[in-house]
Amino acid sequence: MTYKPLLLVAAAALVDTDGRVLICQRPEGKQLAGLWEFPGGKVEPGETPEACLIRELDEELGITVTGACLAPFVFASHGYESFHLLMPLYLCRRWSGFVTAREHKAIAWVKPAKLTDYPMPPADAPLVAWLRDLI
Repeated sequence: MTYKPLLLVAAAALVDTDGRVLICQRPEGKQLAGLWEFPGGKVEPGETPEACLIRELDEELGITVTGACLAPFVFASHGYESFHLLMPLYLCRRWSGFVTAREHKAIAWVKPAKLTDYPMPPADAPLVAWLRDLI
């Protein structure tokens, strides 16, 4: 068995009062450009997944989230060619500020049943069924 480096990425399913989930389109020039994903990012050394999300959601979307508002939900484990991705997905229903696409090409608020209409990276796609069935 060959081993690949493990990459820990934390992601959030922001859920608004209408039960829609926020997804973000990856910008041109980035790996998997044009695909839709849940906001989040790489967990830095010594950082918790929750601290990563608090930082990333501020950087990417301009919103403030507290750790108490991040509820662990499900996770994805996916082998890419050069690394293995482990991605916990948190639910978040409360934040302050207005969601703004700072680093993404576009953002969309989507009902969970319609998430399959948006092409996603291989690690994000399996999480859609969980959101559809449990939100």
